[in-house]
Amino acid sequence: MELTRKKSNYSFWILQLLGWGFINMISIFALKKISTELLIYSIVFGMFIGIFSTSILRWYLKRNIQFDSFGIKELIKIVVSFLLVAALFGAMNYGFGYFYAKFGPELSEAEIQMFNNYDKVWIQVFNALFLIGAWTVTYLAIKLLLKLNKNRIERLELNTHLKQAQLNTLKGQINPHFMFNSLNNIRGLMLEDVDKSREMLTKLSEILRYSLSKNNINAIAVEEELEMVDNYIDLSKIQFENRLEFVKEVDKDVLQLQIPPMIIQLLIENAAKHGIANLKQGGRIVLSLKQEGELLVIEVRNTGKLQIGKNTTQLGLKNIRQRLKLLYADKASFSLNEIADEVVANIKIPLA
Repeated sequence: MELTRKKSNYSFWILQLLGWGFINMISIFALKKISTELLIYSIVFGMFIGIFSTSILRWYLKRNIQFDSFGIKELIKIVVSFLLVAALFGAMNYGFGYFYAKFGPELSEAEIQMFNNYDKVWIQVFNALFLIGAWTVTYLAIKLLLKLNKNRIERLELNTHLKQAQLNTLKGQINPHFMFNSLNNIRGLMLEDVDKSREMLTKLSEILRYSLSKNNINAIAVEEELEMVDNYIDLSKIQFENRLEFVKEVDKDVLQLQIPPMIIQLLIENAAKHGIANLKQGGRIVLSLKQEGELLVIEVRNTGKLQIGKNTTQLGLKNIRQRLKLLYADKASFSLNEIADEVVANIKIPLA
């Protein structure tokens, strides 16, 4: 990023020197019968005035114009700054002509005629508006092209990362340990309650289908995600029996909001696998979903301590962080903390 910025600055100054040098050489050489001294002064000061004034304009545009959310406010800023810099450009050109004519060497007839034009306001206004206007349009056009190219590259990179994230998601979703445990638990349940075991097999197949079918999409309704969470909890209760208590605190207003698939499922699985499973007496998992302003807040609390083993891959947690970053950049957040004998996972997702 730093290297790209340096290259961009080098390119800008090179184009400034070449552009203003060419413009001033053309305009001066178009005139005839002027001294070498005036020729050199005109080119040097003409380049300086052009580079100085447009560099101020560039400095202002870079710091005050939001190209990502371009609107009428930005357009007004551009027009006002363009007019002010054009006025500065015209005033500096007038100043150069005035001081050279008054304090410089004796002028020839052709040179006197040239400097007389500096006293004509309409010529100065037209010259300033044309040159600064052409520079501004060129600068904005280049800026737009660079932004479009950057967006294209970012989209390509995003698609690549999303594909990798989807593969990682699939790895995290199809947990062989959970699948084998569930099948063994259901097999044991068949000896006690055949109808219940059939129901659990259906739930297990629904979880597997959900994991596979939702792998290639980036958003799903909260309500549909919660159905899979309920299936997961029901299957887990076969193993934990009375050791697992599950509580849902979900605002009805959030049920149709869109979230990345399996994001809640992974939090619940992490709470059960690394929290409740390590407690002989069991514990409680509390799922809370609510809207706070323009954010959807997902919170999962479970009884236990925050203990992340050195040998664990933390694939589920990495999966969550990676997908949130890819889909929402810095607008979403994920945290995992231990608070008062509970492990609290908190995700905030922007709604707009």
